[in-house]
Amino acid sequence: MTALDNPFVETPERADLRDAVAGLAAKYGQEYFRECAREGRKTDELWQEAGKLGFIGVNLPEEYGGGGAGMYELAIVMEEIAASGTGLLMLVVSPAICGNVIARFGTDEQKQRWLPGLADGSITMAFGITEPDAGSNSHNITTTARRDGSDWLLSGQKVYISGVDQAQAVLIVARTEDAKTGKLKPALFIVPTDAENFSYTMIDMELQNPEKQFQLFLDDVRLPADALVGDEDAALSQLFAGLNPERIMAAASAVGMGRFALDKAVSYVKERTVWKTPIGAHQAIAHPLAQGKIELEMAKLMMQKAATMYDAGDDWGAAEPANMAKYAAAEAAVKIVDQAVHSMGGNGLTSEYGMAPMLSLVRIARVAPVSREMILNFVAQASLGLPKSY
Repeated sequence: MTALDNPFVETPERADLRDAVAGLAAKYGQEYFRECAREGRKTDELWQEAGKLGFIGVNLPEEYGGGGAGMYELAIVMEEIAASGTGLLMLVVSPAICGNVIARFGTDEQKQRWLPGLADGSITMAFGITEPDAGSNSHNITTTARRDGSDWLLSGQKVYISGVDQAQAVLIVARTEDAKTGKLKPALFIVPTDAENFSYTMIDMELQNPEKQFQLFLDDVRLPADALVGDEDAALSQLFAGLNPERIMAAASAVGMGRFALDKAVSYVKERTVWKTPIGAHQAIAHPLAQGKIELEMAKLMMQKAATMYDAGDDWGAAEPANMAKYAAAEAAVKIVDQAVHSMGGNGLTSEYGMAPMLSLVRIARVAPVSREMILNFVAQASLGLPKSY
């Protein structure tokens, strides 16, 4: 059996992509990422080079400048960048969520307008779904779109929206005026960040991350009719086109962070010698690191399953493995970062080794874009058929 017909071995093309992205990310690495965060800069150089090399839009259609591949390949890009100690949070949002939604549901004009820029990184698009009073319960979204002639007027607030300050537009999830009650029927609108009556403020976060979080305010933002993506009564189908990739990419980021921490710890315990023996020879050190390796690999397999099903067009089928992958990768990454710091002792908390900032950064994987408890709710209800508790 060759790599071409073995689903557990990446094709030569995917292996080449992985090597190429790893090579790019190694040019930048953790110190570049931390320096950008300290100085209030964005990781623009990495983003622009990744765009020129075709990595950012690898999942988008070739006819619009993308790579013509899928979420499997974009997850490779995210994982390898994170595994080098840096990060590109907007990969989750711009090509994975917004790019997929527009590619699948946008008009020809919308695709021509947005996809080439999303593919080469010259356009960045944020995604706005979470609200102050509708976090995990997206059915309580109150951002409203109402018609005014042929235009739309959007009013509402969004919170914890990533990268608005570096985006040219935000894909906003709203509900139409006549759909305020009952089950959520989301309508998606492309809102330029320079639109009149659209504003945002940064949320102070205790995280060392160049990419920031924002609260958005929409006060009768006027949009043309063609700002609507897809059908205003599309129910949840359009959201699945964006939320499954979001979870796949969150899993890829977590796997990458876990790999970075594990590599750091393994290198350290091979060299650190006490009583003439490398501390990595002791089972109290070796076994937790080995366990971390196992758990990361299992999470990665579930991530690859989710991406494969999504790329095959099975949105609902991909939902279970996408959620499971995000859960498993987050748990594995948090655990291995903690173990890496512990294995390195006091050195794990120094600036020199760069592990301490990851203690807080990696916890994002447990909290966002959906909490582990909401994933457990999903699995309990959708996979096990248990009754809802809410």
